[in-house]
This record gives sequence, structure tokens and C-alpha cells, in this order.
Amino acid sequence: MQHLDVCGKNSGKVWHRKPTPSTDNGLMVNITHTSASTISRGRVVRFMHAAFDSTGEHFLAGDHQGNVYMFDLAKNRFSLVQKCGTPCTALAFCLRKKSEFLVGLSDYSLKCYDTDTREMVAWMKGHESAIHSISVHTSGRYALTTSADTAQLWDLDTFQRKRKLTIKEDVGIVQVFFLPLSNTIITGFRDDTIFAWESDSLTCKFQLPTPPGKSPQYRTFAATKDGRILAAGGRSRFVHLFALDTRKLLRIVEMPEKVTAVKQLIFLPENFDGGASQVLGVLCQDGILRFINIHSCKLLFDLGEIGNKVNNATVSPNGRYITTVNEDGTVNVCCLQALCAEINKPPAPLVKVVTNNKMSDNTVTSDKSVSSRGSRKQRPSSAPARGKENKARKTEEDTGERELPEGLNMERLQAILKGYYEYPTKYRMFIWRSILRLPENHSAYAALVDKGTHPAFEKLGNEYPIKSTRLLRILQRILSALANWSPIFGETQYLPVLAFPFVKLFQNNHLVAFEIIATIMVNWAQHWFEYFPNPPINILGMIENVIGHHDRYLLQHFVKYNVTSQIYAWPLLETFFSEVLTREEWMMLFDNVFSNPPSFLLMVVAAYAMCARGPLMQCVELDDFRYFFHHRNAVDLKHVLREAYRIMDATPDNIHPRNTLDNFQPLTRGQYPVFNKYPKFIVDYQVQERERIRVEEMDYLRQRQVSMDMQRETGRRQQEEEAWYRQQKLLLEAEDKRRKLIHDEEQKLTDQRKRLNALNREVKLKELQLLDAARRKFLHFQKSQREAELKRLDDEVQRKALLRDQETEQAIEEAEIRNMELQLKKKMFEQELFKEYAMSSHHLRTDQDMHRKQAELEDRIQQRLKDAEREREMEARKTMEENLARASQKNIDVWAGNEVDNRHSLEDLKREVTSVQLARVHADNRSLEQEVHNLMRKCQDKRLQEHDDGEYERDKQRELASEAHARRLDFMTDEAERGQQHGRDLTEDAIDSTYRSRLGQSYLDGTTRSELLKSFESLSTADTDAMANSISLETKRRGFDEREISLLNEVRRMRQKLATEGRERRPPRLVNCDA
Repeated sequence: MQHLDVCGKNSGKVWHRKPTPSTDNGLMVNITHTSASTISRGRVVRFMHAAFDSTGEHFLAGDHQGNVYMFDLAKNRFSLVQKCGTPCTALAFCLRKKSEFLVGLSDYSLKCYDTDTREMVAWMKGHESAIHSISVHTSGRYALTTSADTAQLWDLDTFQRKRKLTIKEDVGIVQVFFLPLSNTIITGFRDDTIFAWESDSLTCKFQLPTPPGKSPQYRTFAATKDGRILAAGGRSRFVHLFALDTRKLLRIVEMPEKVTAVKQLIFLPENFDGGASQVLGVLCQDGILRFINIHSCKLLFDLGEIGNKVNNATVSPNGRYITTVNEDGTVNVCCLQALCAEINKPPAPLVKVVTNNKMSDNTVTSDKSVSSRGSRKQRPSSAPARGKENKARKTEEDTGERELPEGLNMERLQAILKGYYEYPTKYRMFIWRSILRLPENHSAYAALVDKGTHPAFEKLGNEYPIKSTRLLRILQRILSALANWSPIFGETQYLPVLAFPFVKLFQNNHLVAFEIIATIMVNWAQHWFEYFPNPPINILGMIENVIGHHDRYLLQHFVKYNVTSQIYAWPLLETFFSEVLTREEWMMLFDNVFSNPPSFLLMVVAAYAMCARGPLMQCVELDDFRYFFHHRNAVDLKHVLREAYRIMDATPDNIHPRNTLDNFQPLTRGQYPVFNKYPKFIVDYQVQERERIRVEEMDYLRQRQVSMDMQRETGRRQQEEEAWYRQQKLLLEAEDKRRKLIHDEEQKLTDQRKRLNALNREVKLKELQLLDAARRKFLHFQKSQREAELKRLDDEVQRKALLRDQETEQAIEEAEIRNMELQLKKKMFEQELFKEYAMSSHHLRTDQDMHRKQAELEDRIQQRLKDAEREREMEARKTMEENLARASQKNIDVWAGNEVDNRHSLEDLKREVTSVQLARVHADNRSLEQEVHNLMRKCQDKRLQEHDDGEYERDKQRELASEAHARRLDFMTDEAERGQQHGRDLTEDAIDSTYRSRLGQSYLDGTTRSELLKSFESLSTADTDAMANSISLETKRRGFDEREISLLNEVRRMRQKLATEGRERRPPRLVNCDA
């Protein structure tokens, strides 16, 4: 371990020799900062925070005095980049511009500095408390700053605040940060609620569930680099792991009992885990940073000491370094590779070689793996040793392996399999490609891939959650290419499980993986899809026949417990033994499968069941059989292969699968062959159903999104309305408080004034008393000398007292006079108010009269409009009644015609009995038709005559009604004129009597009376016209009502008449054809 003190230095080296990480804690260098001032020399200036850049080779450290140092671990340099003057509370060093960093200061501000120019780029304000965390988006464009009361989103291009998170007063913010490699913002609150937001639209995506039981009191959060797992800890020893894909609680990790709280959580990044970190660092309340595996929940290693606790820690993005800020203010830089060396240590070799020595027999462990010594292995017991012949053959095989793929010899390869049952690991992929004769059709494969992801595999990640997203994308791409090649593969449910081992094995060469799977489907999966979507019954029958021939007791045991071939054979075929074999065993198996005819795979299935005869004969439950063929078992694969080769040769031809299966056929070059050996109608139906379901699902999701948007908008409006009401309520309460405060202040001011006046009075009284005492004392001393003066003073006092009484009386009189003047003014003011009230009342009555007249006029106009509307309705009703009558008549005519047509059809059927009777029937029918025609003509003429009579009577009624209306109108007009004349006479008499009684006879001259008469005449004429108009409208309305009633009675009468005639009319007599 090396030590570095940056006291009084602006730059320098981090270490003076190449550091060697400590074996126990991986410590490389310890950094301190001691004060250089003369007053506090030797005092440690505590470091507060540290932050790495995106490369992981540079990190910043800020101390309590506001000094920010940058340490370059790659170039072994450090430098003082900024002096802020106030303690830093948070740091961020992963902005878009590599030389810029953000620092949160204790004065609640956020500043951006440049490490190259060492100048301030921007100064951002807005927080009301200290910033305790800064989170920068992956793109480096946005930053989130969090304080105890709020969180703010900043645009780092313009350094302007984009949005502010407002919360309730009783709910505090714990942490707000961006998820790595995504546009999601995670917010954690002190009420243990966790929300996820979209950073672009700031809409809520989801809320994580709160764990049941006691409140965990979350205080820190951390997410993996791929953004799939979120860890949360707080004031308990439990760490909760959430799966952000399923939005559920994944696991709860319980720390040791001595842990009571969690202060910080960090995930350790690894180079080849695809962002799915498995190691979690937990900083506990005792200052110890413990690293655990989140899957196995094992404690891997820890950092820190009880005497020097860790305050916070930071991990470099490349996973090489970790910095810890300790309680004593120092910074430790540790090497993660040294800490993880024990974890990443490879397991002990499985192969042990026994060597013979003259002195002793020692068992030593080989340092090389099994695959690297494949050519030096001893042959199995079934392959006899042949000494020099084996060595010569091995030399020939090595020579053949070094040749080009075209120079391989199948017989030599099979000889290798017979001796070792597998190919050398180094040349296995090369041998597979040569044996299968892959065409490597790049253009054809590119055309299949360009068609995009097949709809059947769009949600492959939900059904098969693979940790590596890269491997999942490759599997999805290859499966989609297979489905685009042949539609049957899009409907095959077991295809992902079947293809996954090959995809994982050839994940760096997608074309080879695709062509190997396609070759397997064409050759080893022959006749698999003839009974689709059911399992291949024909293939399973072949396997059952083979087992029945070679081990009939095992087959009888299967039949006894209803174990079909779909239980003991189909699981092995649809997974290609990937569930029951390890990786090495599986590759050994396919070394033999690819080197033999397609029927060899079926023999391996039968041999696997026969080699496991012992445990299978002990199974009696169906679930036990299923479990056996879906999990790994203690079955020796080499023994299975030997048994497969034996039954391959010993099976009779009549049940041998090679008679049914075709020989190996490689894929064609240029274009892939057509694969259509399946029931096309079933596949097409399933494709159509999937498309229909997909369209319905899209419609449902779209409707759901619309409803959710409306719900969110409604909720937002309700929140805004509630916030407005709360704001108004607060304003009213504040106004009431201020009014009450002002009232209290005024009351206090009044009380103070009263006390001041009383105090002034007391002071004046004391002054008067003192003056009186001094005067009496002076008079006592001068009594004898100035008796005459005293008498004169007494006279003066009496005179002044009299004068004061006079002044008092005069003031009283003046006050009475002033009071009288005020009373007079009051009365005058009341008179003025009464006049104004009278005038306003008069104007108000005038306005009310005008409004009433206007309302009456509008009522009259409205009544006229209603009468006109009623007339139009009556006309429409009349038209509808006429149409109804015509429709009834037509209906009767149609009924009569239908009756005639029915009789015609009956007569036509009976006319076929005999030709003689047919002529007679024709004659009778013609006579009957003529009779019916005449009858109908008579009825029509009768109806027309009745219609003419009705019209004539109705015209007469109209003439009589019009004459009566004219008479009534003339009568009412005469009555109105007589009433008008009578009113005019009464008006003249009233005017004469009024003016004579009030103003005298001489005041009323001819001119004044004529003017009054004219005004009254105009008013009476207007009233008469209005009344006449109302009478005429009423007359018209009554006329229309009478006409409507008469028309309705006429229509009712005609209907009754038609109904009576219809009942009385009988159908014509039927002719008996037998007569």
C-alpha cells in the first residue's frame, strides 16, 4: 500500500512505484489532504465525495473546503482542478463533454466546471436545501439533482431547469436517478413508494409493489447495468430485489444480525455478464462494505474497518477500481480484480492421473483440462489397445485434421468415434461443418433475416427469460429466419428449446447455426410434422418397436403404468437431449449423431431408456417417469452410445427405422430447399388465428392506452382543481390570519395610546402638585411681608375664576349652537336622500313598466309563433291520415290479390290430375276470375263514389265554417268599435272632471283638452288593434281546430266503413277438382 498527501500541491504523481494491490483488501493507494496553513498545520481536510468518469480511469474527489482534485490512474497523475470555496455535497463526472463535471455545493447551488480550462461553465440555482445526489443520463444530455425536499431535471445543453418534482410536505424524497441504458427515471420516497417515469414525456410507467409487513424505510437504491433488477435498502437488515421486467418483488436478502441498517448499495460491473450484475455491495451502518451474490446470497468479501468506517463508495464503470471515502476523511483506491481473484478462481480439475513410481504411488492433479488432452486419453474398455498400430493411426488422423475440410475421410472420423466417442474439441466445429456439408448461402440467409422478426417470436423473451440479451436477440433472429423459410417452424412450440444449444454454441456465426438447424430439420426430423400439431406418432412407434424387440420387459413395465412413448421418447427428441445431458455430453452425443445415418438418433433414444432400466423399473408413478426424462440422471453417455451402436446393428430390418427414413441429404447451394412436409391447412389456420389475435390485441392495447390517457388527463385535471381549491383555501386562511393580526395590532396600538395618555395625565398631575407645593411654601415665607399682595392676588384669583366660568358657559353655548347646526345639516341631508330615493324609485318603476310591456309583446309574438306551428302540425297530421287511409286501401288490395294467387297455385296443382278435368277447371276459374274482377270493379267504383260524396260534404262544411267565422269576426269587430267609443267617452269625462276639480275651469283650454284626447285616443287605438289581432288569431286557431276535428271524424268513419265491408266480403267459392 502506498500513501499520497495532496497538501499544498496543485499536481503530481499518484504513486512513485507501480502499485501492488494488497491481498486482503486490494488496497492500492491511500489519499489524504492535510492543511498547509500555519494555524491548523497537520489538521486533516476531510474528503467528502468521489466520482468516476465514463472510462473508469479518472475520478474526482472533493473535500470539505471545496477543493476538487482529479486523479488519472492510467497516467499516474493528479491535479487540483477547482477551488469552490464551499464544501461539496455531490459529484458527477460522466457528462457528454468528457472534461466537464457537475458539483453540488453546500450553498444549495449546482455548478459545472471544465477540467481542462479550469473555469466555470454554468451556475444553476433552484434548490432550497443541499444536493445529496446527482444522476446523469446515459447520453449525457440530462441530469437529475436530488435534495431533501425536491428533485429537479436539468438540460445540460442549455443548463436550464426543465422540470421540478413537487411533492407533499409530509412525504420526503429519498433518491431520484436514471436507469442505465434507458429513458426511465426511478423515484423513491420516504413512504416506501417507488415509481418509474418516462424521461421524455414524464408520464408514470409503473409503480413497484410495497413489500408486506413492517415498513422497510428505504434510504438507498441501486440498479444493474442492464436495468432489469433494482435493489432497495433502508433502516433494516433486509435488501429487497425487484425485477423491473415483471415489476414484482424478486427476492429478499437478509443481511447478518449485526447489520441494522443499509446506507448505500452498489452493483459491481463485470465485462462478460451483459450488464446483469450478480455481485451487490452493501454499505451497512457499521461502516463495513459487504459484497454478496444476489443469486446464491453468499458473502464474497468486505471492505472497511470498525475503527475507520466507510462513509460512501464509488465503483468505476469498467469494473477495475473502487474508491471508498472513510470516516477519517481519507480516500482509499482498491483493485477489484484483486478482491475478486478468489471468486473468479477456476475450479479444481476433474481429471486425476495415476502415475507409477518405484518409490511411491502418488496421485497428482493434472493442470490441463479434459478437452485439451483429448488425443492423449486412454481408450475406453470397449476399445482394445493396439500399441504401435494405435500410434500410427493417431498420427494419420492428426495429419488428416490439419488438411483442408475437403480432405477429411469419414472412415477415419468414425474410427475416432469408435475409440473415443467424441472428436477433439479444437476441431469439433470444423468437423461438424464438413460432415454436414453446409452450403453457406449468405444471400439466401440474408434475405430471410431481412424479413424481420416473425410475429410468433416477438415475445420470445417473456417465454424464455435468457440472461444475455445478445444471445436472446440471436436466438430470435435465427428462429425468425427458420419461420420465414417454412411457416411450420413459426407454429412449432418446441423449436426454441431445440435450437437454443446450437445457437449458444455458434452465437458468433449465425449462418452456421441456422444451416445446422435447417439440416437437422430436413434429415433428423423427417416425418416429425405429418401429425402436426401432435407429436410424430410414427417416429415414436419406431422407437417403441425397437425397445420392445430388445427389452420387452421394460416395454411391459411402461405399458403397465400407462407410460407412452410421448413420455419416455418425445421429451428427449424435442429437446435433443439438452435437458438430460451436460454441455460436454451433449456435444459428444452429436459427434456421433452427425456421423451416422438419421436413424441413429432414434436408436440413441431407445438406448437411453434401456441403459436406465434399473431406476425406471423402480418407478411406479407417472410423475416420476416425467421427471426422469426431463432432468439429468446418473446415466453414462458412453455406455448409451455403445448400446445405441449395438442395437443399430442388431435390430431386424422389418422394424429398423432406416427402412422408413431417407438417407442424409445436405442443403442445396444458392437457395435452400422447399420444406413442406406438414399439413398445410392446419398451419395456415394457426397463422390466421395468430394474426387475428395479434390484431385484436393491438386494438385492445390501443383502446386501453386511450382510456388510460383519458384517465390520466382526468386525474390531472382533478388534481389541478383540487390544488386550485387548496390554494384558494390557503389564501383565504392567510387573509383571515392577516386581518386578525392587523386587528390585534390595532388593538395593541389603541391600548398603548390609552396608557400613554394616562401616563401623560399622571405626569401633569405630579407637576401640578409640585408647583402647588412650591407656591404654598413661597406664600408661607412671604405671608408677613405681603399681606396686601395676597389680598390683591385673592381678588385676581376670583376675577380669573369668574372669567373661567364665563368662558366655560360660552364654550357650552357654542357647543349647543354647533349641535343645532349639525342637526339642521342632518335633516337637510335626510331630505336630499329622500328626494334621491323618490327619483330612483320613479325611474325604477318606469323601467319596470317598460320591461313588463316588452315582456307582454314578446309573449304575444311567441303565442303567434306557437299558433303557426300548431297549424303546420295539423296540416302534417292531415297528410299522414290521408296516407294512412291510402296505405290501408292498398293493404286490402294486396290481401285480395294474395288470396287470388293462392287459389291459382292450388288450382294449378290440381290441374295436373287429368287433362279433362283441367279444361273444366280452367273454364270455371275464368268465370270466377271475371266475377272477382267485376266485384272488385264495383267495390272500387263504390269507394270512389263515397270519396266524392265525402269531399262534397267537406266542402259544404268548409263554406259553412267560413261564413260562421266571417259573422263572428264582424260581430267582434263591431263590439270592439263600440267598446272603443265607450272608452273614449269615459276618458273625456274623466279628464274634464279631474282638471276642473284640481286646477280650475280656466286652466283647461281647448288646446290642452284636444292634446289629451289625442293621446288617449292613440293609446286606445293601439289597444284596440292589439285586441283585434288577438281576436283574429284566436278565431283562426279555433277554425283550424274545428277543421282538424272534422277531418279526424271523417277518417274514423271511412275506416269503420272499410272494415265493415272487409268483414262482409267473402272469398270466392272453391271448385272441387274431384267433381
